Amino acid sequence: MNKKKILLVSASFYPVNSPRSFRTSELANEFARQGHEVTVYIPFNGYDYSDYAKESNIRLKDLGNINFRKIAITGKGVGRLIRRITRRTLGLLFEYPGIELMYKVSKRLKSEENYDMLISIAVPFTVHWGVAKARNKHHRIADVWVADCGDPYMGSTTDSFGKPFYFRYIEKWFSRKADFITIPFEGARKGYYPEFHDKIRVIPQGFRLDNISLPEYSKNTEYPVFAYAGGFIPGRRDPTVMLNFLSESGRQFRFIVYTSQADLLLPFKNILKEKLEIRNYVPREELLKILSGMDFLINFDNNTHTQLPSKLIDYAITGRPVLNITSQTDFSVLLEFMDGNYNRKMKLGDPENYNIRMVTGKFVQLLNN
Repeated sequence: MNKKKILLVSASFYPVNSPRSFRTSELANEFARQGHEVTVYIPFNGYDYSDYAKESNIRLKDLGNINFRKIAITGKGVGRLIRRITRRTLGLLFEYPGIELMYKVSKRLKSEENYDMLISIAVPFTVHWGVAKARNKHHRIADVWVADCGDPYMGSTTDSFGKPFYFRYIEKWFSRKADFITIPFEGARKGYYPEFHDKIRVIPQGFRLDNISLPEYSKNTEYPVFAYAGGFIPGRRDPTVMLNFLSESGRQFRFIVYTSQADLLLPFKNILKEKLEIRNYVPREELLKILSGMDFLINFDNNTHTQLPSKLIDYAITGRPVLNITSQTDFSVLLEFMDGNYNRKMKLGDPENYNIRMVTGKFVQLLNN
C-alpha cells in the first residue's frame, strides 16, 4: 500500500457522541490502521488526548480554546424568551458560535503543508470556510481538499428559517476552492448548487463492523418494546402525532426514547407513565446492544429528500425492523408492528456498505481522480 499523508479538520471527535464526531474518529482511526500518516485538528476542549494518540498512532493537534459559547436557554418567562430569540438571531445571521472556528482553522492551517489529502468535516460549515480562507494557489496545504458534508447548508430544508442570502456567496466561495464535496447519499446532491455537482462524490458514514458483537434477539412476550434514538425537529422530525395516537390506543407497550430533548416528551410522559421511558444518550456501542433487543425501531423521517438521519446506519446494523414515521403515515401500520407484523418495514441498505474499510477506500480513490 502506498502510504499517504492525510489531514483531517473537524469540530467534533471522540469522546463526543454525535454523527460528526463518529465521522471524524472512524476515518482517522481506519486511515491510521491502514498505515497512513494521519493528523487531526480538533478543539481539545480540555480533554487529554495523549494516551489516545499513542494507542491509535494519530497525531492530534488542538485548534485552541473555543471562546464563543452557545447561549443557554434557561429560566422562565420573558428572560427565557429573550435568550431564545437572541440565540436564534445570532445563529441565523452570523453563524454564532460556530463562526469562531473559521478563524481558528484558518490560523492553524497556515503552518501546515505537503499533505496528500485534506478532509474537512461539517457541521459546522465554518470548518470548510476556515480551510478555504487558509488555502490558496501559493499555499495548497494538500494536493486534494475534500469538503465532507453530512447535510446541505444553503440547501437545507429541515430548518424553520432559510439561511440569509449572503451566505450563498460564502458557500460558492468554498465550493470553488474544494477539489471534491462528499455527501452521504445521492439524494443530498439536490441540496447543492448545480455548478458544483461535478465535484460531488457519494461517500456514506462508515463504522468498523468487525468488532461489533450484538446479542441474539429474543421477542418481548409480555408487550411490544420499541425504541427511538436521536433528536427532534418540531414540525418535521416530530413525535407529537405518534405519541397522541399511542396515548389513545389503549394498548400495552413500552416506548424507549434516547434523546437530549426530553422537554418535548414530558407532556406525554405524564399521560403514558411507564409506557414511555425517556433516557439520556449512551455510548454508541452500548446503544447498539440495547437496540438489537427491541422488537422494532422507530425512525421519524425528516420529510425531505436531501437529508437522511445517520442513525439509520445503526438501525441497519442491529437487524431489527424499522417503522418510518412521515407526515403522511397511517398509524394502522404502528398497530401492525405492535402485533408483530413487519411487512411494511423500512428498506435499509446492506450494513456492509458502511464498512469503514470501504469508506476510507473511496476517499483514497479521490487522489487518483
